[in-house]
Amino acid sequence: MKDISNNLIDFASNDYLGFSKSKTILDEKQQYFVQNGSVVYETLLENHIAKFHQTENAWIFNSAKDALLRFFGSIPQKDDLILYDELCHTPIRDAIQLSNAKSHKFQHNDFEDLERLIENLRPKSQNPKRIFIVTESVFSMDGDMPNLEELTQLSRKYNCYLVIDESQSVGVFGEKGQGLVQNLQLQDKVFARIISFGNALSCDGAAIISSKEFKRHLVNFDSSFINKFGISQNSLAKILVTYKYLESEKQTIERLRENIVHFNQEVNLLGLKPMFVRSKSAIQSAIIPGNQNIKVIADQFQEKGFDVKAVFSPEVPEGQERLRFCIHSFNTKEEISQLLGLLSTFVFG
Repeated sequence: MKDISNNLIDFASNDYLGFSKSKTILDEKQQYFVQNGSVVYETLLENHIAKFHQTENAWIFNSAKDALLRFFGSIPQKDDLILYDELCHTPIRDAIQLSNAKSHKFQHNDFEDLERLIENLRPKSQNPKRIFIVTESVFSMDGDMPNLEELTQLSRKYNCYLVIDESQSVGVFGEKGQGLVQNLQLQDKVFARIISFGNALSCDGAAIISSKEFKRHLVNFDSSFINKFGISQNSLAKILVTYKYLESEKQTIERLRENIVHFNQEVNLLGLKPMFVRSKSAIQSAIIPGNQNIKVIADQFQEKGFDVKAVFSPEVPEGQERLRFCIHSFNTKEEISQLLGLLSTFVFG
Protein backbone atom coordinates (compact mmCIF):
# COMPACT_ATOMS: atom_id res chain seq x y z
CA MET A 1 0.00 0.00 0.00
CA LYS A 2 1.24 3.47 -0.89
CA ASP A 3 1.43 6.21 1.71
CA ILE A 4 -0.82 8.96 0.37
CA SER A 5 1.39 11.67 1.90
CA ASN A 6 4.45 10.73 -0.17
CA ASN A 7 3.08 8.24 -2.74
CA LEU A 8 5.62 5.62 -1.64
CA ILE A 9 5.03 2.01 -0.58
CA ASP A 10 5.21 2.10 3.20
CA PHE A 11 8.00 0.08 4.82
CA ALA A 12 8.88 2.85 7.29
CA SER A 13 5.94 3.63 9.58
CA ASN A 14 4.95 1.86 12.82
CA ASP A 15 1.35 1.58 11.59
CA TYR A 16 1.71 -2.22 11.54
CA LEU A 17 -2.01 -3.00 11.19
CA GLY A 18 -2.97 -0.06 9.01
CA PHE A 19 -5.32 1.30 11.66
CA SER A 20 -4.32 4.92 10.96
CA LYS A 21 -6.04 4.57 7.57
CA SER A 22 -9.08 2.64 8.84
CA LYS A 23 -12.35 4.36 7.92
CA THR A 24 -14.16 1.69 9.98
CA ILE A 25 -12.44 2.79 13.20
CA LEU A 26 -13.14 6.47 12.46
CA ASP A 27 -16.82 5.75 11.73
CA GLU A 28 -17.21 3.58 14.84
CA LYS A 29 -15.64 6.30 16.99
CA GLN A 30 -18.20 8.82 15.69
CA GLN A 31 -20.97 6.29 16.23
CA TYR A 32 -19.82 5.78 19.82
CA PHE A 33 -20.43 9.48 20.55
CA VAL A 34 -23.85 9.31 18.87
CA GLN A 35 -24.89 6.35 21.00
CA ASN A 36 -23.23 7.25 24.31
CA GLY A 37 -22.98 11.04 24.39
CA SER A 38 -19.87 13.17 24.60
CA VAL A 39 -18.32 11.58 27.71
CA VAL A 40 -16.01 8.56 27.71
CA TYR A 41 -15.20 7.59 31.27
CA GLU A 42 -11.53 6.78 31.86
CA THR A 43 -12.51 4.10 34.38
CA LEU A 44 -14.61 2.31 31.74
CA LEU A 45 -11.70 2.31 29.30
CA GLU A 46 -9.15 1.31 31.93
CA ASN A 47 -11.32 -1.63 33.02
CA HIS A 48 -11.69 -2.73 29.40
CA ILE A 49 -7.93 -2.57 28.82
CA ALA A 50 -7.17 -4.43 32.06
CA LYS A 51 -9.58 -7.23 31.08
CA PHE A 52 -8.13 -7.42 27.55
CA HIS A 53 -4.60 -7.75 28.95
CA GLN A 54 -5.65 -10.24 31.66
CA THR A 55 -4.47 -8.14 34.57
CA GLU A 56 -5.87 -6.28 37.56
CA ASN A 57 -5.33 -2.62 36.78
CA ALA A 58 -4.76 -0.18 33.94
CA TRP A 59 -3.95 3.53 34.03
CA ILE A 60 -4.27 5.77 30.96
CA PHE A 61 -1.86 8.64 30.25
CA ASN A 62 -1.51 11.38 27.64
CA SER A 63 1.60 9.82 26.15
CA ALA A 64 4.24 7.16 26.67
CA LYS A 65 6.56 9.89 27.98
CA ASP A 66 4.00 10.85 30.64
CA ALA A 67 3.48 7.21 31.62
CA LEU A 68 7.20 6.54 31.92
CA LEU A 69 7.90 9.71 33.88
CA ARG A 70 5.03 9.04 36.27
CA PHE A 71 6.07 5.41 36.77
CA PHE A 72 9.77 5.97 37.41
CA GLY A 73 9.14 9.19 39.29
CA SER A 74 6.64 7.54 41.65
CA ILE A 75 7.26 3.84 42.09
CA PRO A 76 11.04 3.27 42.59
CA GLN A 77 12.14 5.00 45.78
CA LYS A 78 15.45 6.28 47.09
CA ASP A 79 17.89 3.38 47.64
CA ASP A 80 15.87 1.13 45.32
CA LEU A 81 17.81 -0.20 42.35
CA ILE A 82 16.84 -0.07 38.66
CA LEU A 83 18.66 -2.38 36.24
CA TYR A 84 17.83 -1.69 32.60
CA ASP A 85 18.84 -3.07 29.22
CA GLU A 86 21.42 -0.79 27.59
CA LEU A 87 19.34 -0.61 24.39
CA CYS A 88 16.08 0.47 26.02
CA HIS A 89 14.73 3.37 23.98
CA THR A 90 15.56 6.94 24.96
CA PRO A 91 12.30 7.88 26.79
CA ILE A 92 12.80 4.91 29.16
CA ARG A 93 16.40 5.90 29.88
CA ASP A 94 15.45 9.56 30.37
CA ALA A 95 12.68 8.66 32.82
CA ILE A 96 14.99 6.35 34.77
CA GLN A 97 17.58 9.13 35.10
CA LEU A 98 14.92 11.35 36.70
CA SER A 99 14.03 8.68 39.25
CA ASN A 100 15.17 8.89 42.87
CA ALA A 101 16.45 5.31 42.64
CA LYS A 102 19.97 4.24 41.73
CA SER A 103 20.29 2.78 38.23
CA HIS A 104 22.70 0.65 36.20
CA LYS A 105 22.49 -0.71 32.67
CA PHE A 106 23.18 -4.32 31.71
CA GLN A 107 24.46 -5.57 28.36
CA HIS A 108 21.78 -6.05 25.73
CA ASN A 109 19.74 -9.22 26.37
CA ASP A 110 22.65 -10.59 28.44
CA PHE A 111 21.15 -12.14 31.56
CA GLU A 112 24.49 -13.38 32.85
CA ASP A 113 25.56 -9.74 33.04
CA LEU A 114 22.23 -8.86 34.66
CA GLU A 115 22.63 -11.57 37.29
CA ARG A 116 26.19 -10.38 38.01
CA LEU A 117 24.87 -6.88 38.64
CA ILE A 118 22.14 -8.17 40.94
CA GLU A 119 24.64 -10.17 42.95
CA ASN A 120 27.10 -7.28 43.21
CA LEU A 121 24.70 -4.39 43.74
CA ARG A 122 21.72 -5.65 45.70
CA PRO A 123 21.59 -4.39 49.29
CA LYS A 124 22.99 -6.77 51.90
CA SER A 125 20.79 -5.56 54.78
CA GLN A 126 18.17 -7.68 56.52
CA ASN A 127 15.42 -5.70 54.76
CA PRO A 128 16.80 -5.00 51.29
CA LYS A 129 15.23 -2.34 49.10
CA ARG A 130 13.54 -3.31 45.87
CA ILE A 131 15.22 -4.15 42.56
CA PHE A 132 13.43 -3.26 39.31
CA ILE A 133 14.46 -4.94 36.03
CA VAL A 134 13.47 -2.93 32.95
CA THR A 135 13.46 -4.09 29.34
CA GLU A 136 11.38 -4.13 26.14
CA SER A 137 9.54 -7.18 24.81
CA VAL A 138 10.34 -6.01 21.26
CA PHE A 139 13.17 -3.51 20.89
CA SER A 140 12.15 -0.50 18.88
CA MET A 141 15.32 -0.18 16.82
CA ASP A 142 15.85 -3.72 15.52
CA GLY A 143 12.76 -5.68 16.54
CA ASP A 144 14.79 -8.25 18.46
CA MET A 145 13.40 -9.78 21.66
CA PRO A 146 14.76 -10.93 25.02
CA ASN A 147 14.12 -14.45 26.29
CA LEU A 148 11.23 -13.46 28.54
CA GLU A 149 10.79 -16.94 30.04
CA GLU A 150 14.40 -16.89 31.24
CA LEU A 151 14.06 -13.31 32.43
CA THR A 152 10.97 -14.02 34.53
CA GLN A 153 12.77 -16.96 36.15
CA LEU A 154 15.75 -14.75 37.00
CA SER A 155 13.45 -12.05 38.33
CA ARG A 156 11.70 -14.49 40.65
CA LYS A 157 14.98 -16.05 41.78
CA TYR A 158 16.11 -12.70 43.20
CA ASN A 159 12.63 -11.35 44.09
CA CYS A 160 12.92 -8.51 41.58
CA TYR A 161 10.14 -6.46 40.00
CA LEU A 162 9.96 -6.91 36.24
CA VAL A 163 8.89 -3.91 34.13
CA ILE A 164 8.40 -4.50 30.39
CA ASP A 165 7.70 -1.97 27.66
CA GLU A 166 5.29 -3.65 25.23
CA SER A 167 4.84 -0.70 22.89
CA GLN A 168 6.20 -2.51 19.80
CA SER A 169 4.57 -5.83 20.75
CA VAL A 170 0.88 -5.02 21.25
CA GLY A 171 -1.04 -5.53 18.01
CA VAL A 172 1.66 -7.84 16.66
CA PHE A 173 1.88 -10.82 19.05
CA GLY A 174 -0.97 -12.81 20.54
CA GLU A 175 -4.15 -14.12 18.94
CA LYS A 176 -5.83 -10.73 19.39
CA GLY A 177 -2.66 -8.65 19.48
CA GLN A 178 -2.40 -8.70 23.28
CA GLY A 179 1.41 -8.55 23.15
CA LEU A 180 4.34 -10.89 23.66
CA VAL A 181 3.98 -11.20 27.44
CA GLN A 182 0.47 -12.62 27.14
CA ASN A 183 1.38 -14.66 24.10
CA LEU A 184 3.88 -16.44 26.36
CA GLN A 185 1.39 -16.55 29.27
CA LEU A 186 3.73 -14.56 31.52
CA GLN A 187 1.38 -11.74 32.54
CA ASP A 188 1.18 -12.95 36.14
CA LYS A 189 4.97 -12.83 36.45
CA VAL A 190 5.40 -9.21 35.34
CA PHE A 191 5.10 -6.34 37.80
CA ALA A 192 4.10 -3.74 35.20
CA ARG A 193 3.73 -3.43 31.43
CA ILE A 194 3.93 -0.09 29.62
CA ILE A 195 2.14 0.38 26.30
CA SER A 196 2.25 3.26 23.86
CA PHE A 197 -0.89 3.35 21.72
CA GLY A 198 0.93 5.22 18.96
CA ASN A 199 2.30 2.21 17.08
CA ALA A 200 0.06 -0.66 15.93
CA LEU A 201 -3.07 0.91 17.48
CA SER A 202 -2.44 4.34 15.87
CA CYS A 203 -3.96 6.22 18.83
CA ASP A 204 -2.78 8.99 21.11
CA GLY A 205 -1.92 8.05 24.67
CA ALA A 206 -0.38 5.22 26.63
CA ALA A 207 -1.16 2.87 29.48
CA ILE A 208 0.50 1.18 32.43
CA ILE A 209 -1.08 -2.22 33.13
CA SER A 210 -0.25 -4.05 36.29
CA SER A 211 -1.03 -6.59 39.00
CA LYS A 212 -2.60 -6.35 42.45
CA GLU A 213 0.92 -6.17 43.86
CA PHE A 214 1.54 -2.98 41.90
CA LYS A 215 -1.53 -1.30 43.41
CA ARG A 216 -0.34 -2.29 46.89
CA HIS A 217 2.95 -0.51 46.18
CA LEU A 218 1.02 2.61 45.17
CA VAL A 219 -0.76 2.69 48.50
CA ASN A 220 2.45 2.06 50.43
CA PHE A 221 4.78 4.35 48.51
CA ASP A 222 3.09 6.95 46.32
CA SER A 223 -0.65 7.31 45.91
CA SER A 224 -0.06 10.52 43.89
CA PHE A 225 0.73 8.27 40.92
CA ILE A 226 -2.98 8.07 40.09
CA ASN A 227 -3.33 11.88 39.79
CA LYS A 228 -2.85 11.81 36.03
CA PHE A 229 -2.93 14.47 33.36
CA GLY A 230 -6.21 14.46 31.47
CA ILE A 231 -6.56 12.94 28.01
CA SER A 232 -9.10 14.20 25.48
CA GLN A 233 -12.52 12.60 25.05
CA ASN A 234 -11.76 12.09 21.36
CA SER A 235 -8.60 10.13 22.21
CA LEU A 236 -10.37 8.04 24.86
CA ALA A 237 -13.13 7.10 22.42
CA LYS A 238 -10.67 6.15 19.70
CA ILE A 239 -8.64 3.96 22.09
CA LEU A 240 -11.79 2.14 23.25
CA VAL A 241 -13.10 1.58 19.72
CA THR A 242 -9.66 0.46 18.51
CA TYR A 243 -9.33 -2.11 21.30
CA LYS A 244 -12.76 -3.51 20.45
CA TYR A 245 -11.84 -3.56 16.76
CA LEU A 246 -8.58 -5.33 17.59
CA GLU A 247 -10.52 -8.15 19.25
CA SER A 248 -12.49 -8.81 16.07
CA GLU A 249 -9.73 -8.25 13.48
CA LYS A 250 -7.86 -11.53 13.75
CA GLN A 251 -7.44 -11.70 9.97
CA THR A 252 -5.51 -8.41 9.92
CA ILE A 253 -3.14 -9.66 12.62
CA GLU A 254 -2.74 -12.97 10.78
CA ARG A 255 -1.86 -11.15 7.53
CA LEU A 256 0.82 -9.23 9.41
CA ARG A 257 2.26 -12.47 10.80
CA GLU A 258 2.24 -14.09 7.35
CA ASN A 259 4.10 -11.08 5.94
CA ILE A 260 6.72 -11.27 8.70
CA VAL A 261 7.28 -14.97 7.89
CA HIS A 262 7.46 -14.21 4.17
CA PHE A 263 9.98 -11.41 4.76
CA ASN A 264 12.28 -13.74 6.71
CA GLN A 265 11.92 -16.50 4.12
CA GLU A 266 12.92 -14.09 1.34
CA VAL A 267 15.88 -12.84 3.39
CA ASN A 268 17.13 -16.43 3.67
CA LEU A 269 16.43 -17.24 0.02
CA LEU A 270 18.37 -14.20 -1.23
CA GLY A 271 21.36 -14.81 1.05
CA LEU A 272 20.73 -11.61 3.01
CA LYS A 273 20.50 -13.21 6.46
CA PRO A 274 24.07 -12.29 7.60
CA MET A 275 23.31 -8.57 7.40
CA PHE A 276 19.98 -8.74 9.30
CA VAL A 277 19.47 -8.58 13.05
CA ARG A 278 17.52 -11.69 14.08
CA SER A 279 13.89 -10.68 14.48
CA LYS A 280 10.47 -12.31 14.34
CA SER A 281 8.68 -9.02 14.82
CA ALA A 282 7.35 -6.37 12.44
CA ILE A 283 10.68 -4.51 12.69
CA GLN A 284 13.62 -5.78 10.63
CA SER A 285 17.05 -4.13 10.45
CA ALA A 286 19.86 -4.66 7.94
CA ILE A 287 23.29 -3.55 9.14
CA ILE A 288 25.14 -1.76 6.33
CA PRO A 289 28.12 0.18 7.73
CA GLY A 290 28.65 3.77 6.66
CA ASN A 291 26.29 6.74 6.70
CA GLN A 292 26.89 7.41 3.02
CA ASN A 293 26.20 3.78 2.08
CA ILE A 294 22.78 3.64 3.73
CA LYS A 295 21.86 7.11 2.46
CA VAL A 296 22.57 6.02 -1.11
CA ILE A 297 20.53 2.81 -0.73
CA ALA A 298 17.61 4.59 0.99
CA ASP A 299 17.56 7.12 -1.87
CA GLN A 300 17.60 4.27 -4.40
CA PHE A 301 14.62 2.68 -2.66
CA GLN A 302 12.76 5.98 -2.82
CA GLU A 303 13.48 6.27 -6.54
CA LYS A 304 11.90 2.81 -6.95
CA GLY A 305 8.83 3.86 -4.97
CA PHE A 306 9.60 2.40 -1.50
CA ASP A 307 9.73 4.29 1.79
CA VAL A 308 12.54 2.82 3.96
CA LYS A 309 14.15 4.42 7.01
CA ALA A 310 17.92 4.86 7.18
CA VAL A 311 19.42 5.03 10.69
CA PHE A 312 22.67 6.97 10.81
CA SER A 313 25.46 7.25 13.35
CA PRO A 314 25.66 8.73 15.94
CA GLU A 315 22.05 7.59 16.55
CA VAL A 316 23.63 4.12 16.39
CA PRO A 317 27.35 3.37 16.91
CA GLU A 318 29.66 4.10 14.01
CA GLY A 319 29.92 1.01 11.84
CA GLN A 320 26.42 -0.12 12.91
CA GLU A 321 24.44 2.07 10.54
CA ARG A 322 21.35 0.29 9.25
CA LEU A 323 18.23 0.25 7.15
CA ARG A 324 15.11 -0.26 9.28
CA PHE A 325 12.19 -1.99 7.57
CA CYS A 326 8.70 -2.01 9.11
CA ILE A 327 6.30 -4.68 7.89
CA HIS A 328 2.55 -4.12 7.76
CA SER A 329 -0.58 -6.18 7.31
CA PHE A 330 -1.36 -4.17 4.17
CA ASN A 331 1.98 -4.85 2.43
CA THR A 332 1.64 -7.51 -0.24
CA LYS A 333 3.97 -10.47 -0.55
CA GLU A 334 4.89 -9.19 -4.01
CA GLU A 335 5.94 -5.84 -2.53
CA ILE A 336 8.06 -7.61 0.11
CA SER A 337 9.76 -9.79 -2.52
CA GLN A 338 10.42 -6.79 -4.75
CA LEU A 339 11.79 -4.79 -1.81
CA LEU A 340 14.29 -7.47 -0.82
CA GLY A 341 15.22 -8.18 -4.42
CA LEU A 342 16.11 -4.51 -4.79
CA LEU A 343 18.14 -4.63 -1.55
CA SER A 344 20.12 -7.57 -2.90
CA THR A 345 20.78 -5.68 -6.13
CA PHE A 346 21.77 -2.45 -4.34
CA VAL A 347 24.17 -4.25 -1.98
CA PHE A 348 25.67 -6.94 -4.21
CA GLY A 349 25.26 -5.35 -7.64
